[in-house]
Amino acid sequence: MSPAEHEPTTLPPLTTARIAERLDARGSVYGTDKDGDLVGRWDGHPFWFITLGRAKEYLQVRGRWARQVPGTEFGNVLLGANAWSETMVWPKIFVRIEGEQVAVYTEHTVDYEHGLTDEQLDLHLTVGIASALRFFAGLDEKYPDAVLTVPLAPASQDPVAYTDPARPTLD
Repeated sequence: MSPAEHEPTTLPPLTTARIAERLDARGSVYGTDKDGDLVGRWDGHPFWFITLGRAKEYLQVRGRWARQVPGTEFGNVLLGANAWSETMVWPKIFVRIEGEQVAVYTEHTVDYEHGLTDEQLDLHLTVGIASALRFFAGLDEKYPDAVLTVPLAPASQDPVAYTDPARPTLD
């Protein structure tokens, strides 16, 4: 074997610009929020594309269910999130109280310290969005009368209007 066969391949680093390029390639409508994160809506639910870590090497696709139920449903929603997590690999789900209402978030986070291919980035975006939408669809079925907390305006009309009160601050 030649020495060239043993040299590591250098992958392009994770950047917000690369995430935007992949979203553009999909025809996605998104914007940039006040924290510099990309944010858009899929099926009315807001999704953020957040880079975290000292070198911004972690990519987190974070979704938020566009509806809320009363705080009295916290235990039931939490049990549903736990049941999902017992059998599904993605997404991570957490449930919290916001203004006496139950809010539900999903996350799919991966460390790309050594870079990533466009294919890996596309897969991450797909898994983060699609798995969250699947969970949110189940919530919509269970709670058809849940209060809409994120306006269902078309994504082209201000995709960044909703702020993320649970945004991670670890940089």
